[in-house]
Amino acid sequence: MASNLNAAVNQSGYSSTQYSDGKFHNTHETNKTSLGKTLEIFWRFFTEQKVNAVPKVDMPVKVLTEENLKALSDTHTHVIKLGHSSVLIKAQGKYLLIDPVFAERASPFSFIGPKRFHQPPITIESLPQIDKVLISHNHYDHLDKESVKRLADRVGVFYVPLGVEGDLQKWGVPAEKIKQFDWWQFEETAELTLTFTPTQHFSGRGLGDANKTLWGAWAIRTADKNIFFSGDSGYFAGFKEIGERLGPFDLTLVETGAYDKDWSDIHMTPEQSVQAHIDLRGTHMIPIHNGTFDLAFHSWFDPLARVKIAAEQNHVALVTPVVGEVLTLSETLSSSSWWEALMP
Repeated sequence: MASNLNAAVNQSGYSSTQYSDGKFHNTHETNKTSLGKTLEIFWRFFTEQKVNAVPKVDMPVKVLTEENLKALSDTHTHVIKLGHSSVLIKAQGKYLLIDPVFAERASPFSFIGPKRFHQPPITIESLPQIDKVLISHNHYDHLDKESVKRLADRVGVFYVPLGVEGDLQKWGVPAEKIKQFDWWQFEETAELTLTFTPTQHFSGRGLGDANKTLWGAWAIRTADKNIFFSGDSGYFAGFKEIGERLGPFDLTLVETGAYDKDWSDIHMTPEQSVQAHIDLRGTHMIPIHNGTFDLAFHSWFDPLARVKIAAEQNHVALVTPVVGEVLTLSETLSSSSWWEALMP
């Protein structure tokens, strides 16, 4: 097994070149946050009227069972969107679960915060044994405490950004089942190569831990396909570098949702998401980070409607599966604009 995992930690912090002054930093500086700016955004959430932020009809979900998953061929790569940015991959008979969020709310609280539009297509208890869980960063809509606790005994190894291992250990995951990654670190086996790549984002789960842990994306090379999972990011030159170093990609799963003028440097518009896919040298693109939680001020369908137009204008092969739909990457990937029938 080839690997360059060298995430040594010393008394002053992490060895990462992205770490200084007790925090992790983007390659290019983004707009600095402040208490005043945070309060201004919270005020908008409480006072600004949203239009069609939440679907008024049931969202389409294809229910899955463990038997469905086990019946999928072990010789090909299959991808299933579970909702928001949660993705299940079956490759050569092994299961990878990315950013698993099965909670009712993307929030530190069970009684307040963004609530799911739909249930997951499968329960944690119905999942087969998971070989690897990949985490992109520690925000609540990507790292769910209760999901991690329920998965702890059902997962071989958790792959996390630098710093996130602390939370997982507090939640009951043994240290020997956690591998932490810096940007561009990779692990290579006969079946799979995983590389943690840069994004332009931030981290934090409370008022005093901003950027104490790293964030990023995952490049996943299976025996027959090359996949990119973006995590969260603003548009930046790093996508082109990733495409040049690790591409081309058969499939990109690119953040497309929760954008706004007040955080435009750390989340992409749908048009930027399509450009990121092009920079990554992708063939097919699945827009993720939409259709499950209300996290911004746009309508729930705006990301899908806009990304469809941008993809058509740029001759990008867009794939928009409903939650729970199985995509076998060796087969022809077709798509439907399922959200249009649900729009008011």
